[in-house]
Amino acid sequence: MTKGVKICIAAVGAIFIVSLVLTVRFLTPTDKNASEGSVWVEIVQDNNVLFTLDLSREDDRSFRIESPEGGWNEVTIKDHSIMISDADCPDHTCVKTGTLRYDYLPIVCLPHKLIIRFCDKENS
Repeated sequence: MTKGVKICIAAVGAIFIVSLVLTVRFLTPTDKNASEGSVWVEIVQDNNVLFTLDLSREDDRSFRIESPEGGWNEVTIKDHSIMISDADCPDHTCVKTGTLRYDYLPIVCLPHKLIIRFCDKENS
């Protein structure tokens, strides 16, 4: 290999590493509990807001949300986080998503048209 090719490979590698570090830095979720006193979430079904909850004030509990077309989702609040712990949908993607952690990645159950997402208190 010539000296020019080696320099080109090193430059491309450096650009890749810098872009990877910046991507991880900016897409890593911030701890909403640490940065704010309240953590607001909303549970939406078929474009209707069913619940708006402040997770920092919620006790540990589970409740079931029935779909108008039939079916259900079991929502669990534990340790100031929220998740869908069980559902009767065929693929259980909503259950496999786990707890809600990211602003840009809500918990979604397509068969029951259910979304759990972070929200601002002002918008609730």
